[in-house]
Formats: sequence, structure tokens, C-alpha cells
Amino acid sequence: MALTQSLLTDAQSILPGIVATRRTLHRRPEVGLQLPYTQSVVVDELRRLGLRPQPGASVSSVTSVIEGAHAGPTILLRGDMDGLPLREETGLEFASETGDTMHACGHDTHVAMLLGAARLLLNQRDRLDGNVLLMFQPGEEGWHGARFMLDDGLLELARSPVRAAFAIHITTQYPAGQVRLRPGTMYAAADSIRITVRGRGGHASSPHLSLDPIPIAAEIVLALQSMVTRTFDAFDPIVVTIAHLAAGTRDNITPETAFVEGTIRTVSEATRARVREAVQRLAEGICAAHGATAEVEIEPGYGVTTNDAAFTDLVTRVATGLLGADVVRLEDVPDMGAEDFSYVLQRVPGAMAHLGGRPADVEEATAPQNHSNRVVFDEASMAVGAALHAAVALRYLGGS
Repeated sequence: MALTQSLLTDAQSILPGIVATRRTLHRRPEVGLQLPYTQSVVVDELRRLGLRPQPGASVSSVTSVIEGAHAGPTILLRGDMDGLPLREETGLEFASETGDTMHACGHDTHVAMLLGAARLLLNQRDRLDGNVLLMFQPGEEGWHGARFMLDDGLLELARSPVRAAFAIHITTQYPAGQVRLRPGTMYAAADSIRITVRGRGGHASSPHLSLDPIPIAAEIVLALQSMVTRTFDAFDPIVVTIAHLAAGTRDNITPETAFVEGTIRTVSEATRARVREAVQRLAEGICAAHGATAEVEIEPGYGVTTNDAAFTDLVTRVATGLLGADVVRLEDVPDMGAEDFSYVLQRVPGAMAHLGGRPADVEEATAPQNHSNRVVFDEASMAVGAALHAAVALRYLGGS
């Protein structure tokens, strides 16, 4: 327990460096699988620590291994690196300098925390009965970056097998420094829906001579909501959200097509398959009833992110020893967001935890959330994240 508490003190002492790294990354966010500037910052920081960074083969990932003093298994710690296509409106002095790109989901903090954890672990290397694999990942925001890294041999990089994996995600849902996690389903699966309703164009003054796809598309949107509440168990969470509709060019032209796009979120693979089938059937049926046709594309996204129960218990005990029981809590329900850390947890038992990052002077009800171009994180919470990464690795490898 004394070692755990000293890790938090040590993390707080190196917080200025963690903050500086975070701000460097925040000013120059990058999107997708190729993040050359971010990769270069991570490589330079790892070299300063005396580690050997290994750039990715197919994407701009970075990995490095901290080898313990004694033989043992490997634990993987992940920090994702990519930003989002948003124009920042936070007013921060270190705001994005790249126009329409922003670190709006806190991935810059994830990188900085993992680099801080590496520094803490290097100071405790003689206590490690095994190895720590540092995973700096691009393309989490819908680009399947973790899958690319796994295909490139991520789990074979250390001198011993990877037996556990851990990741942290910062969020303004919770007060700064609070830690939340749950055994079992942590995040939902996410699939994309794209529906093209094909009618027949014409003059808007004579709708009876054309086949207007717009009201048909509107009927599909409303029917999807009824489908969720009237077809599926209320205790098996499902979200179907249509977030994009497009049709037409002028006020006096009935268009040929209308386009509908959205997302499906489910927390079990069986229900996931049933929802896909139901969406297809509903769209095609409504279009057929009106004499139109539907082209339905459902693109599989990330799978369910499942926390291993035993490893989640280990993280809970470590976090409690680090922070106290009053700030470590279990989530009651899964988060309907999605995470490509799911790919890692399909291969290795482990867990993802939420780290509260909401500033003390921001009201919970009005706090800008992750993916908002106004989101601001309390940077002091990064000391907690760095210490938690290090403490989990030490506990798993027998060092605390």
C-alpha cells in the first residue's frame, strides 16, 4: 500500500512534464491512422526515457517494452493518440492550431498519462516480475487502429506473452480524479447504418406524378424508434440514432433519392445481429409499401468491450489503495459509446476504466462532453491516470 501511495505522490511531482507533453500534442492534433507529428513526439519522449520505441508497420503507432528485472508475463498498457475533425472553441491558450482538427476526446491526455506512467515504472523496474508493453495507438475514432496493430504483431513484441491489458479513458461525465469501471460489458458495439431511399423525381408542384423519397425516409426514421421500443427487451439496451439526412437541391424539385445515416449501439452480439436484420427488413418493407426501393448498408464497427471480472477486481483494489474508496466506483450500466480497445480485450483479459476529468468549476449538467468542441479537462487528473497505469502494472507483475 505504501508503494501505491508513493506512486501518486511521484506522479504529482512529474505532473508539469505530463501537462507540457499534453499541451504540445493538443496544439497539433491529427486524425486517422497516420499521425506523423504525434508519432514523432512519442518517439522522442520514449528515447529521452532510455526506452527503444518501435514505429508501426502499417499505421503510425508506437510501441515500447519496459523489461522488468525478473522473468514473468507481460501486461499491455494503451494510450490512443488521434483527434477529431472539429474546430476548437475552448479559448485555451494552447488550443489547436490546425483549424478543423481538435483533441476533443482527451486522447492527448491519454498519451501524456501513459508516458508519465512509463517514467514511474522505470523507477520501479527492479520490482517488475515481467514486462510492460506500451501501446500508443492511432485511429481509435472509427479507424480500427487497434486491429491494425494486432495484425502487425502487437502481442508478440515483448519477450514473454501478453497476459493482461489495461486502458484508461478520461471523461467530463465525472469529477476530476474519480475512477469508474465495471466487470463485464463496459462499452457497446457500434455499427453504421446507411439507407438510400430511391423514388422518382419530378416537379414539386405535381407530387402525384413523381414518387417523393423524403416522406418515405422520414417514415423510416420514426419507425426505427418504434422498432427499438416495441421489438426488443427494455433490459437489453439498444440505441438507434439517425444523425444525418440528406435529400434534394431546390424547393421546387422532388428529388430522386433521400439518404439516411446513423448508428446502432448494442451490448450483446446476439441482439446486435437481430437489430441489423430488423433495420434491413423495416427499411425495405416501408419502401416497398410506397412503391420505392431501399438500398441498405450496415457496416460493422467495433465489438462489445468486455472487462474481465477478475482483472477488473484487481484494478478496483489498486485504485482504492491509490485514491481511497470514496472516489472509486462501479458503473451501474454499460456506456453506449464504443471502443476499439475491444479488439485487444477479445484476445487478452483486461479492463478499461473511466477517469473523471471534469474541472471543479464546471457544473455537471452543463459540462461540455467528450466530442464537444468546447470540452475542457482538468489537467491535474492526469497525475491520477499516470499513477493508476503504473500501479496496475506493478500489482499485476507482483511489485506491490
